[in-house]
Amino acid sequence: MYKYKKGFTLIELLVVIAIIALLMSILMPALQRVKKQARTTACLANLRQWGLMYAMYCDENDGNFFTGELNGTRSGMGSGEFWRETMRPYTKDFSEKLWLCPQAAKARPQGGIPSGGWSNFAWETANDVGSYGLNGWMLNIAGSRQTGNRNNGWGRTPADWHWGTHQVQGSNNIPVFTGSWWVDSWPREDDQPPPSDAGPGDTPNSNEMNRVCVDRHNGFVNCVFADWTVRKVGLKELWTLKWSRGYNVGGPWTRGGNVQPGAWPEWLQRFKDY
Repeated sequence: MYKYKKGFTLIELLVVIAIIALLMSILMPALQRVKKQARTTACLANLRQWGLMYAMYCDENDGNFFTGELNGTRSGMGSGEFWRETMRPYTKDFSEKLWLCPQAAKARPQGGIPSGGWSNFAWETANDVGSYGLNGWMLNIAGSRQTGNRNNGWGRTPADWHWGTHQVQGSNNIPVFTGSWWVDSWPREDDQPPPSDAGPGDTPNSNEMNRVCVDRHNGFVNCVFADWTVRKVGLKELWTLKWSRGYNVGGPWTRGGNVQPGAWPEWLQRFKDY
């Protein structure tokens, strides 16, 4: 006589499903952490390539950075074109992904601050989409040729605060190229931190630290320094870096400047102090 094989009961199936659901709930956070770590590693790899290309450019120009001009003029320029077009020959053999942090690979929506802020969106210009920005204080203002340009770097003064070259003492604490929601920035020691992780509206020549204070990597942003090293930088640590020749690394938003933990916007208070 034919015998039916015994199958799973409904209770047993429900138990198996419950166990699978429990395992998934345990594993998913770990998988998310691994994914974020992988994106951070890929971002650092991008910036190492940028560091090599900046080193090549400086080696070919007597150690100097860009003047802030193209062909001796600023006419018709904008949106960091002075460095984007200058560096384009060095990037032509690389994928467009070199311009993008994997955590911010999508261009931000037009008009207003998107839901969730700008941290995980890339900037967009007429020719490029990118997630990184130049420290504008690196400009070689003294090498500019257009009349009057030696007085400032795209309106940022004083002119002698600009580094001009990477061949300076303390280059391991001078940012050159960082994760950013805009193409460039001229941070100052008294710049106010962003009021929320959504970021403020753009305020050129005011509080430009906001352009780089973006929570891309769980409280950190990645950075190329003037000695061509690359590392993660804590968001509050940004105020301790030597952005310009006149920048005070012990300014009002550092522990050396006696900033109180409660002075930071709420979203930044959970991150490490420097």
